Amino acid sequence: PGAVSTWNLILMRTFFSGIPKELEESGRIDGLNDIGIFIRIIVPLSKASFATIALFYAVGMWNNFIYPLLYLRSPDLFPLQVLLRNLVLAGSASSGDVTSIGGDNMVIEESLKYATIMVSTLPILIVYPFVQKYFVKGAMIGAVKG
Repeated sequence: PGAVSTWNLILMRTFFSGIPKELEESGRIDGLNDIGIFIRIIVPLSKASFATIALFYAVGMWNNFIYPLLYLRSPDLFPLQVLLRNLVLAGSASSGDVTSIGGDNMVIEESLKYATIMVSTLPILIVYPFVQKYFVKGAMIGAVKG
């Protein structure tokens, strides 16, 4: 049950049902079998849905902290998400109300939490522009041209 997300399955089914049957028929007229129709017609049209699901899985894997929390025992091996979770849930990075960083610079703990959250979202924010072109193409496939 955990191998395929139900949401992603519904998303792909809806996308595939929106592809016109005429494209499949034209592939049959050109002499393609089912695998050829899938590889040469359906897969190139489905890049937007594949990119969407890949982004969903990437964000899910990036935000996952349960499996490392369950399986890793050494705090030296904890990924960023577990450290972020511990920082947010513990309420403090140290025992005082203010954490000292580099001598006279004082950072309030809430600011440290928010800064850590922002830094942890940077990789996904960096990946998104490279995947965005597929979203735009997918939106244009479903658009009505006048």
